[in-house]
Amino acid sequence: MSESVGKKILCIVGPRPNFMKIAPVIRALNNAQHPFKVCLLHTGQHYDAAMKQSFFEQLHIPEPDVDLGVGSGSHAFQTAEIMKRFEPVMDDLDPDAILVVGDVNSTIACALVASKKAVPIIHVEAGLRSGDRTMPEEINRVLTDQISDLLLTTERSAAQNLMREGVSADKIHFVGNVMIDTLRYNLKNAVPFGDVITDCLGAERAGSIGANYGLLTLHRPANVDDPVVLERLLQTLVDLSEQLPLLFPVHPRTRQCVDRAGLNQLIADSQLYLMPPQAYLNMLGLMQGARLMMTDSGGIQEETTALGVPCITLRENTERPITVEEGSNTIVGSDPEKIKLCFNDIIHSGGKAGRTPEFWDGKSAERIAAVIGDWFYNK
Repeated sequence: MSESVGKKILCIVGPRPNFMKIAPVIRALNNAQHPFKVCLLHTGQHYDAAMKQSFFEQLHIPEPDVDLGVGSGSHAFQTAEIMKRFEPVMDDLDPDAILVVGDVNSTIACALVASKKAVPIIHVEAGLRSGDRTMPEEINRVLTDQISDLLLTTERSAAQNLMREGVSADKIHFVGNVMIDTLRYNLKNAVPFGDVITDCLGAERAGSIGANYGLLTLHRPANVDDPVVLERLLQTLVDLSEQLPLLFPVHPRTRQCVDRAGLNQLIADSQLYLMPPQAYLNMLGLMQGARLMMTDSGGIQEETTALGVPCITLRENTERPITVEEGSNTIVGSDPEKIKLCFNDIIHSGGKAGRTPEFWDGKSAERIAAVIGDWFYNK
């Protein structure tokens, strides 16, 4: 392919977090100094077709050139099915490189296929480590980084992780956090939290909640798959909701676990309010207005740090240590007493505000496009 036509970059998206990461990258590549032809492939690794569509529309992502339509399934099934469907598509598109983001099954599946075909791999959000190999995402992160040719990091500690694992320093570039690019780009369009609450819970309940609420997300297998752990967590959250109403947009998989464990009655008549999954701009509005956030999501740890909203992470570790060291995040695990102590500290003293980490300035995707351009055209 000649330089005048532009190097072809095949960008991969799977579930929700990928959407927010890929949007600014596509914009930056399309506006880069060097010519690129950008193709977008959606693996279909998403549980809700309507939610998928809302993310494409709200984030102004072009319709994908290819949708593999894989859907849900076990980690092994999903990874294998993506590989089977991706290989012939990649052969047909013949890209100069593929670009993958994050740590989901789509990321490792497409990277494995590309590696075996000797197609270069660009990994955005490389080098993050929790140290917990029981998490499927940690396995995906480590393996993807080992076979990637260009590793783009969100925080400086990621480079140290990669070099300890034998990755050559000349492959690693600190560019900042594209999740924060998307947040800053869309902040002015966030749906007001009052409108979201009214739409989901009705005007009367929204009026009683007002601007005094916490926000909760929960989806990690360690928290939701075991009925005993899930019940203990939900009981703690129900208890805390007596002090501060908690809004709970429920991940479809979490909803299934709650139903299967017969825990709906535990939540009934409490101030732990279950809501449908929220589109990006709705969730952004809810986060902006919240007094605190409780989550087991990696991306939300980053978003709350950027917004200065105190965050309680319901995990034993994080692959995003900068959100604890510099940001508004506190790790508490699933122990009820630790959760309550941190919650009460925030309620009574305001909790951590933190500061904005280096290169979380809304320009990470521009740096990514510059690095890729230099990598392709000046090596």
